[in-house]
Amino acid sequence: MPEAPQWARVRGDVNRHVRRGAWYEVLRVTPEEVILYVNRQPVRLERDALEIVVRQPRQWSVIDRPRDSVDMPMSWGFRYAVCPGCCHRQQLSGQPATLQCAMCSGVFAVAWADSD
Repeated sequence: MPEAPQWARVRGDVNRHVRRGAWYEVLRVTPEEVILYVNRQPVRLERDALEIVVRQPRQWSVIDRPRDSVDMPMSWGFRYAVCPGCCHRQQLSGQPATLQCAMCSGVFAVAWADSD
């Protein structure tokens, strides 16, 4: 019987060369590492750097601006949101209960209680 799919994201203000707050499908888990499916490619990351769940989250991740951010407009302020549907980063103004993605048009709740 095949295993149920798992999902993972990087936690904290660390640069692992994947989008912080974005949920990626888990291809394989070993005691030391996890292989994620990122942009149609397998990517290996240390297991202890990830949060792993058994159901794909359907809420926006709220992320504090990384200290090493490069391509993020300063006008976005000190935090932004990551879409659970397509991993698109988006400006976060105020404290909305839901947010529509500018990329995929999905409307999802914002995970304020789970913010980094």
